[in-house]
Amino acid sequence: MPELPEVETVRRGLCSLVEGAQIVDARITCRKFRILIPEGLEQSLKGRRILSIGRRAKYLLLELDGGGGRLVVHLGMSGKFFVRNVGQQQGKHEHVTLRLADGREIIFQDARRFGLFLPLTEEHAASLLEHLGPEPFAEDFSADYLAQSLARKGQAIKIVLMDQELVVGVGNIYASEVLFRTSINPATPARDCVHKAAELVCVIREVLQEAIEAGGSTLRDYANASGDSGYFQHNFKVYGRAGESCVVCASKIESIRQGGRSSFFCPACQK
Repeated sequence: MPELPEVETVRRGLCSLVEGAQIVDARITCRKFRILIPEGLEQSLKGRRILSIGRRAKYLLLELDGGGGRLVVHLGMSGKFFVRNVGQQQGKHEHVTLRLADGREIIFQDARRFGLFLPLTEEHAASLLEHLGPEPFAEDFSADYLAQSLARKGQAIKIVLMDQELVVGVGNIYASEVLFRTSINPATPARDCVHKAAELVCVIREVLQEAIEAGGSTLRDYANASGDSGYFQHNFKVYGRAGESCVVCASKIESIRQGGRSSFFCPACQK
């Protein structure tokens, strides 16, 4: 699933490509996503101009003019949200097409249909956004906040860092990389990591910023708004490297299952 760096990379790409663009036509060929795309959305989008594109956690928020409100887009497990010229070859699973006045199209493609493409009503905002924790680059994600939060948690630190009510955007890939850089074993109870809170805040920001600058991580489906792959996967120290040598001590990287996901770590560096 695309994590915060991938979604932020898509957001930045879309900002540079389509902010200020006018939607002249909309086509929706499939509505059955995690939440059903409502009937009539196509008509409500025609003639609207895209004023800005924001992000909250892993959700993209498109602000429209003329009382058009906002659209919320989530890439799910396999979604792509990109721009191309009209007439370019179409791919499979292109469920939403927004045609722009300048002859380009914004495409929402999602093979597994775990994503979202919705008007951001009060109901959707409540169910999707209101429970979310602070953004990792925000001031309220502080060492004191994290220390107090960890002190109340008996779960494994890896699981806790991935809790979107604690901090948004830290998924499986980046949690593994953060814990390696902070020398914390992923199975360590979160309350035993309180003394590492300040370091964790710094390293979470460091890892996410590096990933954003590298255009995110492409493992299978992810691509940015121009259709290009990310490059941060070439910088992985532990994620996906089970059985390979640690870049620090040459021990073999190990993998365990936590919360239904694979966690990767060095048994020597992360005792």
